[in-house]
Amino acid sequence: MNDYSQYESCNMCPHLCGVNRLAGETGICGATAQQHISSICIHKGEEPIISGEKGICNVFFSLCNLACVYCQNFQISRQKNPLEQILTTSEVVRQIISILQEGVRLVGFVSPSHMAVQVIDIIENLWEKGYKPVTVWNSNAYDNVETLKLLEPYIDVYLPDFKYSDDTLAQKYSHIKNYSPVAIKAIKEMYYQKGNTLRINDAGEIEKGLIVRHLVLPNHTENSLHALELLAEEISPRMAVSLMAQYYPPEGLTLPHTLQQKLKANEYQKVVDKMNELGFTKGWIQEFESNGFYRPDFNQRHPFEEK
Repeated sequence: MNDYSQYESCNMCPHLCGVNRLAGETGICGATAQQHISSICIHKGEEPIISGEKGICNVFFSLCNLACVYCQNFQISRQKNPLEQILTTSEVVRQIISILQEGVRLVGFVSPSHMAVQVIDIIENLWEKGYKPVTVWNSNAYDNVETLKLLEPYIDVYLPDFKYSDDTLAQKYSHIKNYSPVAIKAIKEMYYQKGNTLRINDAGEIEKGLIVRHLVLPNHTENSLHALELLAEEISPRMAVSLMAQYYPPEGLTLPHTLQQKLKANEYQKVVDKMNELGFTKGWIQEFESNGFYRPDFNQRHPFEEK
């Protein structure tokens, strides 16, 4: 099994807190060395090659190494009383296997940047039991390059969300000073590991690759335009990009005025045009009406099902 001693002085993510999570100490993310789990469920709202026909088994970790004021998963990401269970690895694996036995082929780890050792432990346990699902690392891109190197044998698909090109916005909305340069380094490492080719099986499901997501925020198209420029110039326009229009102001959060409204169609179109101008031809453009679809409630057993 994987070596949890790396948590004696945790440097798994770029915060490099150095706390002893094995002893119950917590750093910026708020997590110990345990399995902090908010939900393990089938999700059918991802990109088509990820969801496939049967969906993906997503493991939603609680807590986070960012503190985005507009987080749609705020019920589980906030440090104060997040919705979560503390499970053993065996319990996590048992739940995953029950979903894989329904014909699901992919397992995604959502908000995993602070839980890399646990992710490796889960995957090793699945392998030991004879299960080799396609594994997806679905992060906020604030990842440590050294951690990504540890993950290379275990992760088949990287699905980072490149949030900001403007570090002033990153500080204002996610309380992080150096997001952009750190995230670009992380995505470069993901690109080095997986390249720009998406390997797809006969069923149209992904088996290996890198897909970079970007969520367009209302009133901040310049951030999005520059984000696409950075990806094209620093890495490659040949990578797959998923441009998301699903932003909505989550109920129950106190938001800055600029984020209290939905994205406008002309804002999103401006970013789509830039994507095309830069030569990104591989990826997805989300339906503009999607802001009404992806609204999870982690109080439910199946967070993404309509009540």
